[in-house]
Amino acid sequence: MGDSLYGPDKGGAWAVLSIVLISFTFLACISREYIPVPKFLRTFLVPKSDSKGSSEDFFLSARSSADATTIALSFFASGMGAWVLYGTTEMGANPQLSWLGVIGYSSSSAIPALIICLIGPKVREMCGEKAFGSTDFARKRYGRVMQLSVACISVFYMFIFIVAELTSISNIYGRLVGVDVRDPSTTSYTRWIGIVVALATFFYSAVAGLPASIVTDKVQGVMMITLVIILLIAVTAQPENRVTNAEFNLASNFTIDGLMAWVTLLIAIASAEMFNQGNWQRVWAAKDIASLRKGFATGSAMVFLLMFFFGIMGMIAYANAPDAYDSFDKFAYLSFFDLLENSPTGVNYLVLILVTSLAASSIDTLQNAILSVFSHDILAISCCTETKIGNFSIGAYTTRSLLLVMNIPAFILAARRVDVLTLFLVADLVCATAVFPLFLGLISEKKLGGIFTPITEVGAFLGIMSAMSAVLINGAILGVSEARDIFGGVLGTGPFAYFWLANGDICALCGSKTMITFIVTPLAGALGAIIFSHIDILIRGEKNARKPIMAIFGWVEDETVEGKKDAFKDEVA
Repeated sequence: MGDSLYGPDKGGAWAVLSIVLISFTFLACISREYIPVPKFLRTFLVPKSDSKGSSEDFFLSARSSADATTIALSFFASGMGAWVLYGTTEMGANPQLSWLGVIGYSSSSAIPALIICLIGPKVREMCGEKAFGSTDFARKRYGRVMQLSVACISVFYMFIFIVAELTSISNIYGRLVGVDVRDPSTTSYTRWIGIVVALATFFYSAVAGLPASIVTDKVQGVMMITLVIILLIAVTAQPENRVTNAEFNLASNFTIDGLMAWVTLLIAIASAEMFNQGNWQRVWAAKDIASLRKGFATGSAMVFLLMFFFGIMGMIAYANAPDAYDSFDKFAYLSFFDLLENSPTGVNYLVLILVTSLAASSIDTLQNAILSVFSHDILAISCCTETKIGNFSIGAYTTRSLLLVMNIPAFILAARRVDVLTLFLVADLVCATAVFPLFLGLISEKKLGGIFTPITEVGAFLGIMSAMSAVLINGAILGVSEARDIFGGVLGTGPFAYFWLANGDICALCGSKTMITFIVTPLAGALGAIIFSHIDILIRGEKNARKPIMAIFGWVEDETVEGKKDAFKDEVA
């Protein structure tokens, strides 16, 4: 692959990366008044919060500061990472998936925001105005054991998301400057791209927090919309990319494989995004419930349209060269880049700007969300979190140090170049084990004549274990003891290898085996939570079963809904 294929060279790409990341860092510093600017500009960028919380609380939550437009742009920008150039394009460029794959991926990516529209106000009401995310709901509704379980699952999912983003942006930069990302000797280039992006987003996240992330999201969201419109015009204007109706019909199909992919994606993405604490932070960042609902609903529509755009681009790419894709001379997941081959160099530099904005907006959101989990859920039990050195507590320095350390394995794993969809599916499946045990806690009354009883913490925790067991049993039935990627590399071995879902179908998320796994897993979690709650009540009695697990060992969790009704404690680091 030569440098002339797309136009940008390594020097130009590094310049784009540096300028974009420095610009976002500058915006972040403005948002926290580290750089003096006219008051009207800061007021426009960072509306003042009505909350009376501490500065560290605002750092982690941007509490009650964002209107509907800000929430919409923030959800849109933070949720759409560099991976979108691979996601629906792979669906569109595969005639076995086609329309239902594209519509399925687009709608599935948009639905989590609609779910938050429905349950977000209830979660916010139950947790109070001192909360941060669904980890707080786990603690408030159940107790410390479920809080830490949800926190661990959330951190795992967000860590995998960061790895996927670093993998995506590194590979895209490599491809556009002529680096063969399938050649192991080129890992040095892509690794350094990942390191620079990870450290830059870490720096301004650690310095300026969630308010800065929301500010940069606003700018990144507008940039992304503008650049996508320009790319739409530029790509479709190329004579080489024009297709006839007959050619497009080859790529335009409604298939059973596409339907199965849609079902899989709907369950997988909905489950995973319920553990993305970046989404939940914005529930409390919203000024009020009306802003929350309008913002997430608008953001949902924007996400659908962006994903749908890239899906259509994949279909056009396939229609242009069906024989090349059918013979694997071209790959479906790279189809968008095939459309860029004849574009002017300037257009491909715009792609680099877009990709950098996409990656930075997602990664800084995830970095801030992980900081909040460390501060509020994991290290808050430490006795040293309130001891201060300078303007920050020891806990604040500790959480930032942990986040920095987490970035090291992230860019090391990104350098392995594991398929992005495969990475997401692993995390999605883990989240699917806990989604019902956690959110069935929203139901506080007996239903179906007492068959359903409000879930206890023991029931919820064992429900997660039941779903985990279902995955392992499924793998054992299918005889899976080793998982390999599309290039034959070993991803995992042993009983947990099935979590990679390497079922050998036409794409990572395709096929009946993967779909059935994603149907069975959350159902096993729900059924396990209900059954074990009944058993818990039968053994310990109604009153004791409603207490947190830690109460068994003498640790009274006085902030849970089902336990004592004392005020919810603010344990911000």
